[in-house]
Amino acid sequence: MNIVVLVKQVPDTWAERKLSDSDKTLDRASVDVVMNEIDEYAVEEALRLKEAATASGGEASVTILTMGPERAVETIRKALSMGADKAVHLTDPALAGSDALQTSYALAQVLSTLEYDLVIAGSEATDSRMSIMTALLAERTGQPQLSGARKVTASMEGTAGTVRIERQTENGYDVVEASTPALVSVVEKINEPRYPSFKGIMAAKKKPLTTLSIADAGIDAAQVGLASAPSQVASFATKPPRSAGQVVKDEGDGGVKIVEFLAAQKLV
Repeated sequence: MNIVVLVKQVPDTWAERKLSDSDKTLDRASVDVVMNEIDEYAVEEALRLKEAATASGGEASVTILTMGPERAVETIRKALSMGADKAVHLTDPALAGSDALQTSYALAQVLSTLEYDLVIAGSEATDSRMSIMTALLAERTGQPQLSGARKVTASMEGTAGTVRIERQTENGYDVVEASTPALVSVVEKINEPRYPSFKGIMAAKKKPLTTLSIADAGIDAAQVGLASAPSQVASFATKPPRSAGQVVKDEGDGGVKIVEFLAAQKLV
């Protein structure tokens, strides 16, 4: 079983995130960057599927796929130190400013060069909160999407495989099944990601890492990048500083004053 895990490097959620004045894209250079939190759950689930496959006498491998600038190697190394076998890094200045549609196109091009049975990703990225990447990739690859998985099981018989998930609902959960190759997105309730061990960190330095440019992946430069992005930020403004609060002294008419204030704000 060959599993590809989509991993994204994002600004630390504790950092103050802002847009760049020059091109109105997310300013990543001014903040610390980390692996997208929910992608850690995706890596962990891929490793568990690999361990289950090998325990039953089968073979499995986990490949990390990342699209991002050169510093995204830091995130790739973390995933490798958790136990992934190899990684592919799509990096090229022409990709800067690509929106979700363009990113899905670029990733689909890379996936077409890889052999895989499953593609696993986190359900959303903390820098965009769009939750659409696996859906876009499913459309581009023509493969089934199983979204919002709280549990994943997979089996392979020769070249044919089946993947089954449990998807959380308000009244319980749905069971969704598809043949492979397929794309799966997971939620944070699915597992508890492992911490990289010292041995894993050292081993990660020797694991295969393939770096691709857009030319290497057969990506049309005219279909990626900020200049041709279908969605762009037209304008933005920084949040104004918080003003001093208004103190309401209750002299028997406090309730009336509060209602008047809410009415002035059009809240009641």
